[in-house]
Amino acid sequence: MGRRDERKKRKRAAETAETPERSRGSRARVLAAAPPYAGRPVPLERLDAARWRVPKVGAMRVDGIVYADERLLPSIAEDRALEQVANVATLPGIVGHSLAMPDIHWGYGFPIGGVAAFDEQRGGVVSPGGVGYDINCGVRLLAADVGLGAVRPRIEELTRALFEAVPAGVGGKRAELRLSDRDLDDVMREGLGWAVREGFATPHDAAHVEERGVIDDAAPAYVSARARERGLPQLGTLGSGNHFAEIGVVDEVFAPRVAEVFGLREGQVTLMIHSGSRGLGHQVCTDSLGVMLRAAADHEIALVDRQLACAPIRSEPAQRYLGAMAAAANYAFVNRQVMAHWARVVFDELLGASLTTVYDVCHNIAKFERHEVDGRERRLLVHRKGATRALPAGHPSVPPAYADVGQPVIIPGDMGRYSFVLAGAAGSRDTFGSACHGAGRLLSRSEAKRRGSGEHARELREMGVFVMGASKATVVEEMPFAYKDVADVVEVVAAGGLASRVARIRPLGCVKG
Repeated sequence: MGRRDERKKRKRAAETAETPERSRGSRARVLAAAPPYAGRPVPLERLDAARWRVPKVGAMRVDGIVYADERLLPSIAEDRALEQVANVATLPGIVGHSLAMPDIHWGYGFPIGGVAAFDEQRGGVVSPGGVGYDINCGVRLLAADVGLGAVRPRIEELTRALFEAVPAGVGGKRAELRLSDRDLDDVMREGLGWAVREGFATPHDAAHVEERGVIDDAAPAYVSARARERGLPQLGTLGSGNHFAEIGVVDEVFAPRVAEVFGLREGQVTLMIHSGSRGLGHQVCTDSLGVMLRAAADHEIALVDRQLACAPIRSEPAQRYLGAMAAAANYAFVNRQVMAHWARVVFDELLGASLTTVYDVCHNIAKFERHEVDGRERRLLVHRKGATRALPAGHPSVPPAYADVGQPVIIPGDMGRYSFVLAGAAGSRDTFGSACHGAGRLLSRSEAKRRGSGEHARELREMGVFVMGASKATVVEEMPFAYKDVADVVEVVAAGGLASRVARIRPLGCVKG
């Protein structure tokens, strides 16, 4: 599906979702405001080597700040993502700036790569468009106790076994993991607490996951019957699109002391798992869209884009969404954990090797966090959509094991080149503790298919990567040429002081959704 097709699909979802407003047979009469830069180029004023300002005009309440350099700006300007940065700046209660990371591209409402924080004391809002459809899509990095020499001769065998163990694709499911309705409630409420109790996780795993693998105030009662139905058979599955399980090797270390603390060394084999809340989270988002439009109308919030549907944080619609979103986020933490469990079985059976969790980060989430604004610490609702938390050394939310070096920041690249492990740095105070989340797309999925040669498996093998996918189409859509070079993205993040480079990981074998 191309970017234009995705827009049409999501617009239809927002306008036709089965919601209370639809059941009354009406379309929410939302107040409209003029988009700040509709139909005209968005000006960028250079601040320094890594930052550009989008000036506040019209309905904007704050400036926009874009992290980029001259190499990335042309691709960023090709779609309407910069307009979305300005649009987000119009939402009530926004503080600081409307932020964009260097992997920014067009998304639903908010740009992918967008960060915004809202103060409930100033009428701040929550917007599902600032989280996205795949709630708590995120990345788990695990380090193996074997090196490249043990894995290279068996990479095809290992990848095939991983493909069999970790279900992939739109309808992927694993029959032997059967959840009851009560189990699903526990997963959504307890997150990794459930996984530890059921033997899918260790206490070490939980200690090395963002928020220890559980978002507080989850409310499974606010998750619809349809969302539950979709989520019941999908726990422990990759899904489709850009989701993957990738075997790699640490091929360069930039900060030896920090890498040692993270448990990484050159030549070490790793496993990276990228997935989210599957159909359950997608349905939670879909269910919320019409409700939020009605809430915006009821609270007389003027929207420059209906995809920015929102509600005041303290309102009932917002609280119901936040409760359901937290439930979906906890499901996603467990989803990645169960896949890590299956992967551990594979590594043990084939190699006699173990996998240790380095860290697990989410990059589609809205969470209450404390950050300094205008010289005063405040409780803010931070929306990260295609952005990763990147806390510096000494921050109280960094796991004790990493307190002296900063939080691991896991940045996947494409499946042909490399990914990066970073450490959160002090400059992230300017971005509410955030950094990029990946390379960012250059081409739409339909354009990637059009340009693909049909020899994708051979081309990747020539790059030294063995790939298995749920479908050939998915692999073509995710070929390296469809993405920015993640090294360019990471360079901007480092130049901006958001995070520092620790290690680079080269792919060896990849299972695609």
